[in-house]
Parts: sequence; C-alpha cells; structure tokens
Amino acid sequence: MSCSCGSTCVDPKAQELQKVIEKYKNTKGAVIPVLHEAQEIYGYLPLQVQKTIAEGLDVSLAEIYGIVTFYTQFSIYPKGKYNIQLCLGTACYVKGAGQIYDRLKQELGLDKDGTTKDGLFSLESCRCIGACGLAPVMMINGEVYGRLVPDDIPGILQKYRDAE
Repeated sequence: MSCSCGSTCVDPKAQELQKVIEKYKNTKGAVIPVLHEAQEIYGYLPLQVQKTIAEGLDVSLAEIYGIVTFYTQFSIYPKGKYNIQLCLGTACYVKGAGQIYDRLKQELGLDKDGTTKDGLFSLESCRCIGACGLAPVMMINGEVYGRLVPDDIPGILQKYRDAE
C-alpha cells in the first residue's frame, strides 16, 4: 500500500498479528490463544482478522468464526468505552431481564447488541454472569448491578455519561 509520503506503509497491528500467528503456527490448540492476542491487538475480531488467522493457522474460517461467536469473551464488533453485559440466562430472564434488555436498547438507541454511534456504550447479552441470586443482573466494565427493574436503567447509564 502506498502512503502519502511515497513509501510503502505497513499496518503495525497487522505486523503484530503476524508475529502472534508465527509464534503459535505449529502449536496444537493454538486458535483460542491467537484469538485472545488478536483481540488484545485490535480490540475486537473483525472478519478480516479472522480470515488472516484462519489462513495463518491453516484452519477454516468457519471454525474461527464458530469459536469467536460461541465464546462470550470474543467480540466481532468494536466495544464501547463502557461495555454492558446483560444476563439473559434462565434465572435472570424469568425475573424480567427481557424487559431490562428492551429498556437498554431504547435508552442506547440500539436495535440489538452492538455499540452506540458515539462509541460510549456497547451492549451484549450473555447467558450467565454467575450472580443468579441478584437476578436480573448486568455488568458494566465489571461493576455488577443486580435486582434490576427497567426504571433503574436511565439512572445507571447517566452515571457513566456524567463521568465523561
């Protein structure tokens, strides 16, 4: 790729990813460690990064994509500054997590899991946070909020907006 300075520029993140792939290239069970390191480099795992990993480790893109979409620690979209994880597991769902999810989407202007246009918040639903006794429960950057009702959501989000 030619740069405005006339020389060839190389994406430093792509170079770093190549080093990670080379480090694990002939290691059994390398896919998950490579995905973790790639996500540390990029902040998420866009399709092009998944393709690069698949080619570099000689595994199918379908396998990479399957792993990325199965495990909640991986993301295929950029995360916001404040990452909201809402539990939609059985205990939380029975106690109203679906209504919490609807309120979060409404307050954030999202149709589904994703990141707000300003990059401040990302929303992801998950199946268990491990705090069933606090159902319904969500975490924002590791801070736990439990026994939620829909009317709690605006105030919680405002706390983070005010921090900006």
